[in-house]
Amino acid sequence: MKRILFSLAISALFTVVSCSKEKPVTSDTNEVTTTKDGSRFVLDTLNSNVEWKGYKVFKSENTSHFGTIKFESGDVTIKDGKLESGKFVADMASLSSEDLKNDAEKLEKLNGHLKSTDFFEVEKFPTSSYEITKVSSSSEGDYNTILDGNLTIKGITKPVQFKANVAVNGAEVSIATEPKDVMREDFGVKFQSPAANGVIKNEVTLQIRVKALEKK
Repeated sequence: MKRILFSLAISALFTVVSCSKEKPVTSDTNEVTTTKDGSRFVLDTLNSNVEWKGYKVFKSENTSHFGTIKFESGDVTIKDGKLESGKFVADMASLSSEDLKNDAEKLEKLNGHLKSTDFFEVEKFPTSSYEITKVSSSSEGDYNTILDGNLTIKGITKPVQFKANVAVNGAEVSIATEPKDVMREDFGVKFQSPAANGVIKNEVTLQIRVKALEKK
């Protein structure tokens, strides 16, 4: 009787293992649902950037710093006149404030602080990226497209969705997303002083502007 029960248990174990191999677990957030088929358009880095805005104490125009981050590379794929996929890589060393551009001393101080270990640790994490994983058309509001994708900052990847206006005009593609609030602490961007975290808002507003040219 014991031998029969032991045999049944072994058989059941192999059945479970066999079934688990046949049905691998996949992540919905990281699964790329677009294709690479189509024409490749390369990012025009001189005319593409990320616009950012951070806030102190209260989220308002009067308590914010804002600026840009340049892209170092990127491309998109167009198929049948529609956006299929894309990935954009930002050069974090290019992060700079625009509101302080007329005060060189304060500008240098803020830029250095944002790139330090207190925030983005640019020396350790020189790039950030956004990879489009799904493209959906939209007829609601001011935007014609919904972009689902993976945003990576400081080596941490999270799914982020943007509404966007996408235009394909011959050999040129333009993408302009809505301003989108991202929680900086989700990506490990935390000021080392706990007291300071209480007066710096967790929200950082990001807006991606991309121009890409068809690769001949």
